[in-house]
Amino acid sequence: MKISIGARVEEAGSSIKYKTGGWRSYRPVVNKDKCTKCWLCYKYCPDAAIEKGKDCAVIDYDYCKGCGVCAKECKFEAIEMVPEVK
Repeated sequence: MKISIGARVEEAGSSIKYKTGGWRSYRPVVNKDKCTKCWLCYKYCPDAAIEKGKDCAVIDYDYCKGCGVCAKECKFEAIEMVPEVK
């Protein structure tokens, strides 16, 4: 498919219908007791795969690619990257 200059892409690759969580080799796991709800993980997640939960950050594993940005940005070590088990 060739896209002309100025063309509009109707379905971007980051569309909600493309579940990319299957690419992971590591998954982020949130420790509720350590989460302070500062939402840095939410802010920096490149895939918008983190939601603001009532008690802590909630990871949407359908879209999380396991990049680890959330764990790196968490100043309270509330997110741990663990090996993905299939």
